[in-house]
Amino acid sequence: MRVGFGDLDLSFSLGGAVFQVLNLVYEQLRRTIPSHSHGGGSFEIHYIASGYGTAQVGGRRYEISPGTLYVTGPHTEHAQTPDSRDPMCEYCVYFKLEEGRRHGGRAPGEEAVLRAFARTSFWFGRDTQRVGVLLEEVFEELEQRRTGYVIQAEALLKSLVVKLVRSCEEYAGTDVPAGRSSLTEKSAVIIEDYFLYEYQSLSLEELADRLGLGARQTERLLKKLYGKTFLQKKTEARMSAAVLLLSDEGRSVTAIAELLGYSSVEHFSSAFKSFYGCSPRAYRKQGAPPGAV
Repeated sequence: MRVGFGDLDLSFSLGGAVFQVLNLVYEQLRRTIPSHSHGGGSFEIHYIASGYGTAQVGGRRYEISPGTLYVTGPHTEHAQTPDSRDPMCEYCVYFKLEEGRRHGGRAPGEEAVLRAFARTSFWFGRDTQRVGVLLEEVFEELEQRRTGYVIQAEALLKSLVVKLVRSCEEYAGTDVPAGRSSLTEKSAVIIEDYFLYEYQSLSLEELADRLGLGARQTERLLKKLYGKTFLQKKTEARMSAAVLLLSDEGRSVTAIAELLGYSSVEHFSSAFKSFYGCSPRAYRKQGAPPGAV
């Protein structure tokens, strides 16, 4: 189950900055989301409505349960693994923050809220400000599209930023790990979602079709945005997912190879060893290989 709104032109101003809303998704996660990060000015808000799982951020593991709320800011590497018995249902909002674009009409205190939000590279805690209820209202507006729904959704999302700052203040002292250049906004969302959610069946032609580009144009775009080829991005996505899946002792290496879209366990093992320097089975015995999440 996945409900997404990545085609709407939603934005609001706060403290002299513009928050461009690039994507809103509600999903029950049934697959591992590999380690990834977003470019300068990009923030993801994660709210867990139900279910369980784990997040790995900055080399640390965080247990996720209903009511978990966390923020991942620019350059912050993060990954998610749902509990197979009770997978988490997550609201995710992806903001692009552009400071200095708008200067008029600021309400008192907006600058303080903006400063507090913009300096958050990572925060993890509980929803103490009824963020879940607010997100339900946002999705209801976008699904029903009644008169003025864009105005109402933008107002609710602006309120979301305020509530996040308040939640962070209540958890003062939470560990914040420290954290590429700005990406082309809509294309970046399409590319990152594709590698995160569909690493089992990645195809340059399919990605090019989604971007409305040719295969060569897509390769050039990937090189420009990430400094990598499609094959390199594909390998990274699958290897990041492989490390998380291998941490589940209940899954066989053969089953993991199938989940990742490899034609055989031998092909998967060869790719893993080439990328990390050890075989999948050796990884399970000795712990994380160099560079793994």
